[in-house]
Amino acid sequence: MSTVSLPQDESRQLAPPPPLRPDGPAQAGDAAPPTGGAAVGRARAAAPGATSFADLRVVPARHPARWVATAVVAVLVAMVVSSLVTNEHWEWDVVAQYLTWPSVLGGLWGTVRLTAAAAVVGFGLGTVLALMRLSRSPLLQSVAWSYVWVFRSVPLILQLLLWYNLAYLYPTLSFGIPFGPAFAEVGTLDVIDKFGAAVLGLGLSQAAYSAEIVRAGILGVDQGQHEAAASLGIPRARQQWRIVLPQAMRTVVPTSINEIIGLVKGTSVVYVLAYGELFYTVGVIYGRNQRVVPLLLVAAIWYLVLTTVLTVAQFYLERYYARGALRTLPPTPLQRVRWTFAVLGARATGRPVPASVPPGFARGTGTRGHLTRTTPTAPTHGDHG
Repeated sequence: MSTVSLPQDESRQLAPPPPLRPDGPAQAGDAAPPTGGAAVGRARAAAPGATSFADLRVVPARHPARWVATAVVAVLVAMVVSSLVTNEHWEWDVVAQYLTWPSVLGGLWGTVRLTAAAAVVGFGLGTVLALMRLSRSPLLQSVAWSYVWVFRSVPLILQLLLWYNLAYLYPTLSFGIPFGPAFAEVGTLDVIDKFGAAVLGLGLSQAAYSAEIVRAGILGVDQGQHEAAASLGIPRARQQWRIVLPQAMRTVVPTSINEIIGLVKGTSVVYVLAYGELFYTVGVIYGRNQRVVPLLLVAAIWYLVLTTVLTVAQFYLERYYARGALRTLPPTPLQRVRWTFAVLGARATGRPVPASVPPGFARGTGTRGHLTRTTPTAPTHGDHG
């Protein structure tokens, strides 16, 4: 017997009823068949032997491949956990000792400072370059395109070394009128030290990638938004900053956070400048005590903590900028926890689910990644049940 799947629940299948017109196809002069509830009622009346939906046999859907995949993954996870717990060469006691070591925390702070400074430089300059690429000036377009081309082509470690040796090319930096007299001069080494060279290398390289991210977000905004802003007589600069860029943020934010996460890990390349960031500090420590693996685990744990914080920030930023594009917002982790405890408490006590819990979440669909209401809404007159 063939079956049809109900769209409401993929785990249920129903056997279809027998055909309602066994006497052949409809003729050309027949009236159009009714639809909706009237169609079902007339069909049942016209076919006395038809089976109602209440009499249909419910057949649970089977998913053998899903169970096999779950078993295989569970075995692999158990093997990994067992290896981490039983293998004494991981030296978790050493990891715990150095996790909050003062020099390690100092290197962690160096990584955070370097990431924040490079991100500000990279995304600030990248936004300007993106607007230059979209400008009507051929010169601005050419300069922005050349910048992106050069800095995406040169490896990051090479850029860091070039900026660190800038004093070889320019021993002093002059401030004054271009091609005219200089008002002040400073030594290059006094301005661009290890931290300055690292910020320039990471920030200017990041600007090339950020420019393309911002430009793609601006181009992703509907053309009607540009035309509507222009028809209102809004200046072009104000169009970009108040209308286009806020809408482009929905596309820019996820990719930008990924770039910042890559920038956090990319700061480890700065070890070539002997700057005291996390990876360099850990390398100095294990070079002295020869505890290589435990110290590398210390660095890995702190990098994991930093990326976790950025991932949480990404979720809330995406949720914030999705307010004007989605009718319902995805629930926050705190809302999920609160609603889960409310549903479990209602099932344990037999009481009704609180009204603050969305109906979809109460039925168990809230854990499948669907967007649900974050606030209860009043039913309309057309709602039934």
